[in-house]
Amino acid sequence: MSIVDLYESSKHRNNVAHFSAIVSIATIDGQINENEQKLIDRFVKKLDITPAEYDDIIKNPKKYPIVPQNISDNRLERLLDLFKTIYSDHKIDETETKLILRYAIQLGYPEETAKTLIAKSVKLFSANIDFDEYKSVLNVL
Repeated sequence: MSIVDLYESSKHRNNVAHFSAIVSIATIDGQINENEQKLIDRFVKKLDITPAEYDDIIKNPKKYPIVPQNISDNRLERLLDLFKTIYSDHKIDETETKLILRYAIQLGYPEETAKTLIAKSVKLFSANIDFDEYKSVLNVL
């Protein structure tokens, strides 16, 4: 296997794990609503999820472990993706807050940093922002 193949394989595994976390968040209240389904459909394309992977993840979203991210922008973008999923129903509950905290820590954030980022993100998510605005407001590189 070439280095390029190894990189692509690793990148895809990261994407599958991230997609699994998104589905896990979307199904936390038991049902995937219309807005959540639209986001999930977008992430299927964005993360290059195959139909077989999609079916497997929908059946068991906790099957794939979260892969820590070494690059700060990657961690932050993954956190933003999850906030978009959570806020697709325009609210965040205590269970979702706990789940996203656990996810942020598994991505590689120290617990206190994760709590700060989540608190700031919750305040921001009454508006529709893109990644660059999100990163800028949080003052993260």
